[in-house]
Amino acid sequence: MMRKIEHIGIAVKNLEESIKNYTLILGVPCYKREKVESEYVETAFFLTGENKIELLEAKHPDSAIAKFLEKKGEGIHHIAFDVEDIFKEMERLKLEGYTLLNEQPKRGADNKLICFVHPKETNGVLMELCQEIR
Repeated sequence: MMRKIEHIGIAVKNLEESIKNYTLILGVPCYKREKVESEYVETAFFLTGENKIELLEAKHPDSAIAKFLEKKGEGIHHIAFDVEDIFKEMERLKLEGYTLLNEQPKRGADNKLICFVHPKETNGVLMELCQEIR
């Protein structure tokens, strides 16, 4: 079961400029920056109330974010949902016929295990499952 929206991921061309922009827009500073080597991205997180925004900048031309930016430009890349047990949720979605973009959860930013659900089956929205690493 998906408990809540964990964050909204936004693909950006320039992380430094985007951090300045979102700091002004949201009225709060970026609370965390992190490189995710496995995904070839650098991220920046903002917290407004209970809501999180993740900015993602590609660090390699072969990264999913680089390909997204090339195809669609800057904008919302994914919506992440908090789950209690990512393994159970992945199995449930597979049994329901959804295509997962990875067979096993992988380590993502912000101390999370993550898995993506193919957007062809979710009305064009890339969905990310997130579980806090305990």
